[in-house]
Amino acid sequence: MTPSTFVLVHGGGGSAWDWHLVEAELRARGHDVVAVDLPSEDPTAGLEEYADTVVAAIGDRTDLVVVGHSFGGFTAPLVCDRVQADLLVLVAAMIPAPGERPAEWWSNTGHRMPEGSDDPVATFLHDVPEELAAEMIARERDTADTPMEAPWPLDAWPDATTRFLLPRDDRCFDVDWMRGVVLERLGIVPDEIDGGHCVMLSSPRELADRLEGYAAGEGGRAADAAARA
Repeated sequence: MTPSTFVLVHGGGGSAWDWHLVEAELRARGHDVVAVDLPSEDPTAGLEEYADTVVAAIGDRTDLVVVGHSFGGFTAPLVCDRVQADLLVLVAAMIPAPGERPAEWWSNTGHRMPEGSDDPVATFLHDVPEELAAEMIARERDTADTPMEAPWPLDAWPDATTRFLLPRDDRCFDVDWMRGVVLERLGIVPDEIDGGHCVMLSSPRELADRLEGYAAGEGGRAADAAARA
């Protein structure tokens, strides 16, 4: 298949490190990867500045597949609005609505955090190897309030083919609830993969398989059915 450039956008409190295992998988298959630290600790940086950071890192690369995880779902579509992306993939991601403040997303979608959600391992990292989970927690960065408060700036979803990959074992975003959010906000049925919220650390090879399949125009529910068989 023709090599792609995978642009990997991390979630809230995260960093480019979150993607390092998936990045290694994709590079080993001949693809290019762009993964940067968003300026989440900068109190002057909002979502527009987040997108600026990613677009600057992309430079003149082409054949782009933009991937957003969790809170990265607010940034990844902004990137696709500014560059010529072949595909937008949301992985366990928050899906914004035009004009919606990220701080309102939880109540607007009817999200309820699970019991015991103050335990990051139980909620986000329960299926991640212990050593990796500990390192991710140690690497967690503060996130300023700025990106949470301004309305999401797009009037409509960007003109990019969009896929949603839903981890079946996600304890933060209940799978049944998230299926409804994806259908309501994107008008599509999500594809599914085994794993929890941080599937990029628990199942990096499987996630890389899915991303590569999407780039090749494959994957989707057919691959999901095969995985269940």
